[in-house]
Amino acid sequence: MDLGIQGRTAIVGGASAGIGRAIAQALVDEGVRVVLSSRDPERTARAAEEVGAAAGIQWDTDDVAGADRLVDAAEAAVGPIDIVVVNTGGPPAGPDPLAFADEEWETAHRNLVRAPMALLRRTLPGMRERGWGRVVGVASTSVREPIANLMLSNAERSGALAAFKTLAREVAADGVTINTLLTGRIATRRMEAIYGSLEKAEAQARGVVPAGRLGRPEEMAWAAAFLCSDRAAYVTGAALPVDGGFLRGI
Repeated sequence: MDLGIQGRTAIVGGASAGIGRAIAQALVDEGVRVVLSSRDPERTARAAEEVGAAAGIQWDTDDVAGADRLVDAAEAAVGPIDIVVVNTGGPPAGPDPLAFADEEWETAHRNLVRAPMALLRRTLPGMRERGWGRVVGVASTSVREPIANLMLSNAERSGALAAFKTLAREVAADGVTINTLLTGRIATRRMEAIYGSLEKAEAQARGVVPAGRLGRPEEMAWAAAFLCSDRAAYVTGAALPVDGGFLRGI
């Protein structure tokens, strides 16, 4: 299928590895001029070169004001931004949901809610003026079914999803769509950190994921590329699980 986005421009966050990098690669393969960002400057530059991105620009989402600098640099590299993929790392886990310190809550809120909103505040007006735009957030199935030990992620990602849904209704008539992918158990460093190794995560997934395995970052990326496309013009405000059937709710 021709996704109709060749020549479009994009910012993809958290893209030096894992899901973000896979999404950046999928968009590059569709002919999109991608600006790849992540918090580590060396890894950002290396990943940008390896996936064929137009530029790699460092941005740590803990620095909310840095969203303006990212967009300025991205527009200098590729022109007005048509596509934004909001993807950030997950906050710390912990067995006691009441044990997180105020600063941990504030950091999670900055990274998962405030930084994405700062990025969209800069990019959505131009999309609306030009009559075309795509925003895709990368969240978690925890917004539907909270996951034990992930209190910060459960709460803050749910807040970001509500904000995306609110914005989607505001901008839909201007040709701009805003959707969210709900990540299931995907073979990334996050899974490796939680379970000790990808092999252990894979073994655990065989017992609880109906598909019988971990998902691959590329499988997230293919769904993201569709939501970024012309073909998905009538899909907005949606939260799409990519989880091998893991969610039990309807």
